[in-house]
Amino acid sequence: MEKMTYRSAGVDIDAGNASVSMIKDCVRATYRPEVLGDLGGFGGLFALNTKAYKEPVLVSGTDGVGTKLRLAFLLGKHDTIGQDAVAMCVNDILVQGAEPLFFLDYLAVGKLEPVQVAEVVTGVARACKESGCALIGGETAEMAGFYPAGEYDIAGFAVGVAERAKLITSARVKAGDVLLGLPSSGVHSNGYSLVRKIVFDHKGFRGDEYIEALGKTIGEELLMPTRLYPRVCLPLIRDFDIHGMVHITGGGFYENIPRALPEDMGAAVDAAAWEMPAVFRLLQEWGNVDWAEMYRTFNMGIGMVVIVSADEAERICTHLAAQGEQVYRIGCVTEGVHEVVIKGGVFDA
Repeated sequence: MEKMTYRSAGVDIDAGNASVSMIKDCVRATYRPEVLGDLGGFGGLFALNTKAYKEPVLVSGTDGVGTKLRLAFLLGKHDTIGQDAVAMCVNDILVQGAEPLFFLDYLAVGKLEPVQVAEVVTGVARACKESGCALIGGETAEMAGFYPAGEYDIAGFAVGVAERAKLITSARVKAGDVLLGLPSSGVHSNGYSLVRKIVFDHKGFRGDEYIEALGKTIGEELLMPTRLYPRVCLPLIRDFDIHGMVHITGGGFYENIPRALPEDMGAAVDAAAWEMPAVFRLLQEWGNVDWAEMYRTFNMGIGMVVIVSADEAERICTHLAAQGEQVYRIGCVTEGVHEVVIKGGVFDA
């Protein structure tokens, strides 16, 4: 009788070790002074500097990339997906006033291909470094027979810290506050079930078609990684009076903005206040999607919203302009019904 091994069952421990060897330098490059130990432990160690805070509050968030992964599989490009996983977590904890401290990822594959794993995790590490958080651990699970060859899933979680007095909640939001919008880098990581239905099922694209209005292929546009907002927003949290923040993710404007508002307040958004990126106009046209559905599904070019008083809005806009950052006044907080009303632009056309 043939002797069975873990490898013959579909799990290659040596391939796992090879992938770790490929990524160890880029992972170590993310370490902050608070990181203890090195790769290979059963858990990541992080010594919080409690002396730097009067009342430190830990803030955590977890997320994945969703069906955007299908594009990575289709196009054979895996070096940006890691940034999506990090961004979806660190941007979420950022809106509560937290500085990202560390991140851990979970990567599940059908068959472990060291180069592919290294590409994904290198993207994770690069995004962690840009966000100022350490990649202190992770797990790569080879699940033979569970995922098709070449496919995987990735998720992760981030932990950050905020001073209790600087926590951002809806408590300080008031009617008349201004909504400032920071541009997205594209579709980010939400709405890809609809994107794929429009682009691949309806239009029949392969992903390598050059689109004049985009100046690139449709695949390149749709794989643009989610923007990381910590470096631009943490100084705002530190130096200005921020009443609220909103990460525009799944649910778009209609679902996410109310999460930052008191129950007796809503928001009025002017869709003409910023230039909608071409990809959203194309998706709407190709799929014959109602505009309200577009704003309920996608970020439409605004990835982060900062809620501040009118006086503070002027100061923040001046500060961001000095940093070379684009910012738009996209609306205001209103009294009454707890909902978002969007007018202007395509809604008034």
